[in-house]
Amino acid sequence: MGRDLAEAFSQARMVFEEVDDALSQNLSRLMFEGPAEDLMLTENAQPALMAHSLAVLGVLRAEAGVVPHEAASFVAGHSLGEYSALAAAGCLQPADAARLLKLRGQAMQRAVPVGEGAMAALLGLDLDTARDVAAEAAAAPDGQTQVCSAANENAPGQVVVSGHLEAVERALTIAADKGARRSVMLPVSAPFHCALMAPAADAMAQALAEVVIAPALLPIVANVTAEPVQDPETLRKLLVEQVTGLVRWREGVLFMKSQGVEELVEIGAGKVLSGLARRIDRELAARSVGTPAEIEEFVKSL
Repeated sequence: MGRDLAEAFSQARMVFEEVDDALSQNLSRLMFEGPAEDLMLTENAQPALMAHSLAVLGVLRAEAGVVPHEAASFVAGHSLGEYSALAAAGCLQPADAARLLKLRGQAMQRAVPVGEGAMAALLGLDLDTARDVAAEAAAAPDGQTQVCSAANENAPGQVVVSGHLEAVERALTIAADKGARRSVMLPVSAPFHCALMAPAADAMAQALAEVVIAPALLPIVANVTAEPVQDPETLRKLLVEQVTGLVRWREGVLFMKSQGVEELVEIGAGKVLSGLARRIDRELAARSVGTPAEIEEFVKSL
């Protein structure tokens, strides 16, 4: 992960080194060489994904003078990607973003013992129906109430639910009865974006209180409100709410379109968000920029 960037661009190497120094950890070696199972631990995966995004952004700035607040109307990031968006908007220094994400990953993993929580994607249901499914699934047969709630609305017909393992498993059956096309358990280490993450939200509130957040140089479309934010204290509050709150990605993308956005550029590893954008609205042009070849192609298109 990211090794091709580091080999091709000194600016990418600088970003990876800055993150390594901030964490007092050779995260870049883990990214470049593995083992994959260690990289996939959430305390490593979260800062690694951020480092990759900021490395690409650093290369674009160095190679083509691409500066987010000059080139874009908005920035947004999905879940942990919101920290990359804040860094891109000048709110967070990369070192601070890396340390916050390391802590966020550790706090999320500590919040729920491994094996007690789960997440599942419900395909073919709208958000209201998925919420009904989750509410029904939260009622255990023994009369106890467990946690099961909508965690991400990623695109039309793609809602992720999160909570106790048994409740999420019940949600799969209930979703099928309510017309879901398919439901899939997700390979995650914790049930993110639900009430079980409250201890992690408390930890992030304390950590964020000690970090400087500058005013955003361009609006950040927040996960939990799907609205633009630039005020530092509001951003600080929303980052805490995001730990347990619904990621309103579909709404955020449609908000940007309503403001005249015609093209979305996904900066970092993979093509998930550009794929979601096309599912949300086929009129939006969406492209991913994360490899040296994609960077070269993107720069040529400017």
